[in-house]
Amino acid sequence: MDSYLPIVYISFLLGLLAIAGVAVFRQVLKTRRIENALSRLQGKLSKEKGTALEYYELGSILLDKRLYVQAIAQFQKALKTGTLEGAELAAVYNALGFTYFAQEQYDLAIRNYKDALKASPNYVTGLNNLGHAYERKQLAAQALEMYEQALSHEPTNPTAKRRAESLRKRMVTSV
Repeated sequence: MDSYLPIVYISFLLGLLAIAGVAVFRQVLKTRRIENALSRLQGKLSKEKGTALEYYELGSILLDKRLYVQAIAQFQKALKTGTLEGAELAAVYNALGFTYFAQEQYDLAIRNYKDALKASPNYVTGLNNLGHAYERKQLAAQALEMYEQALSHEPTNPTAKRRAESLRKRMVTSV
């Protein structure tokens, strides 16, 4: 029995090392893919005018890197192309609103979330984000209304359910 203990121990450590190695390898591949896309898009868009999708993709990468000012510029360029409609337009406005929200510019975020909802009134992500922005502005009634609208379009939405429940509890105890 004692002679198997070192083999089990080393096997366990090798297993953990293999799992860690795979995780690191996947992260390196993901980072490399993102950096290649960033480089490709920046190179292309610095030389010629791009499509709305390219500006949106570059803005999304910059947003993930927390380069908010550059992300805002790319999202605005995507909007200026004038080729977006419906859900695509809503996604760009939502991303722009999220970028402002991340900088704690809630009024600008709210305006962009509302523009997203004008483009696509049933856009549940936009409703959730608008509700969250209202919460940050201490506008609980408006926030609850947005979450309830989100739930009317998607009754199983976990974010809207959780936030609406929390707001209802807070509003009952504060009355």
